Amino acid sequence: MDGRLIEASQSGNVQLLHQLLAENPVILHNIALASDENPLHIACLAGHVEFVKEILRLKPGFAKDINQDRFSPMHIASANGYLEIVKELLQIDPRLSQLKGKDQWTALHYAASKGRIDIIKEMVSACSECIEDVTEQGETAFHLAVKNNQFEALEAIVALIRERNKLDILNMKDNNGNSVLHLATWKKQHQVVQCLLAINGTSSPATLDVNNVNQSGLTALDLLLIFPSGAGDLEIDGILRSAGALRARDIVHTNHNHTVLSVTTVSESHDRLHLDPKNLVEYFKFRRGRDSPDDARTALLVVAVLVATATYEAAINPPGGLWQDTNLSKNGTEPPHLVGTANIASYNTAYYVVGAVFNSIGFSVSLQMINILTTNFPLRLELQVCGVAMYFTYVTALITISPGLTSGWYTFFVLVPFLPVVLLPAVRLIIRLTEPLQNRLRTLGLLS
Repeated sequence: MDGRLIEASQSGNVQLLHQLLAENPVILHNIALASDENPLHIACLAGHVEFVKEILRLKPGFAKDINQDRFSPMHIASANGYLEIVKELLQIDPRLSQLKGKDQWTALHYAASKGRIDIIKEMVSACSECIEDVTEQGETAFHLAVKNNQFEALEAIVALIRERNKLDILNMKDNNGNSVLHLATWKKQHQVVQCLLAINGTSSPATLDVNNVNQSGLTALDLLLIFPSGAGDLEIDGILRSAGALRARDIVHTNHNHTVLSVTTVSESHDRLHLDPKNLVEYFKFRRGRDSPDDARTALLVVAVLVATATYEAAINPPGGLWQDTNLSKNGTEPPHLVGTANIASYNTAYYVVGAVFNSIGFSVSLQMINILTTNFPLRLELQVCGVAMYFTYVTALITISPGLTSGWYTFFVLVPFLPVVLLPAVRLIIRLTEPLQNRLRTLGLLS
């Protein structure tokens, strides 16, 4: 693009534009051959309304051009809040508000995410269909307003779709199956939740589906209870329940077209369980959608800790206890033994080794479960240090209390097979601890 034309667009100099046109009447027509960006993009970014009007008069086709960053002039004007420029562009073509850009965003999406209320009203008034457009992630303008904490923008859009009788758009879901109510509940935006559910109070039948289930099998109420924050939770809980919100476990799907909501009382459940014992097993099984992942993780963590505790205790205090004296004589009624070694190993070595192997399986796997379930926890490094130290303490203790050749058998059958379970986290731990030293050596040129 001609440097003087860029200067005219940046400064909004209409006089310079006409001077350039007088020198080269086809200067605007040649832009498409040389650049993805046109003067309208630059003028919209700078907010020069008069220059924009003149460009649109001379070359209205520029309004539909998308630059190398996947932005149209309407995208740029909307994101920056230039209402007068938006009005001029809409006069060229109201459907410019539906033009898709980067990540399939439209100008309305940018206006909603930035809270440009006047621009939102202008675009929806000019082209009401733009409110139904979604991004690459399946998000509507409602989703983006909630994600960016633009409550006033959401109120404005709700008012506009109410006037046009399009309130069912509120039930649209993104690619994760989340409706705008899911997002508002997850982000603890009680004002938005109240605004959305107030719609059902003014319409019959209810417009907003408060029991929409996302791809994780969760309703809005589930999200509130699974991710508690304490701030405003009780208020949102009350608003949702008063609107008929349920947890996913209380929703029974009867067929493909209709959903019947059923809340089972404690007495009814008890009667059914009493009549059919198989239901008792089904009731306590983990069910996706009914039971929260947070509760499942907590239960698994408790079980893993109990298994680790029990197996560790069995290792250092085996059945039969430890010898309290040393007797190396082979003539007595007792087998030769050393103080502090396992009593049972002296009488039945094979039984002791087999028991130690299976005990070590339980201990090693329980440590690995704890390691997995505490991923991304605070003080993660310290916890891994404790796990590795506990494992080697366990192995050392067992080898110490194993008499004679038993310790060799134990080392082969127990230590070797289960070393990888702990060695892999240990190697990662060593790498993390030595990263500062490695970086320092690279800085000094001592390490490539």
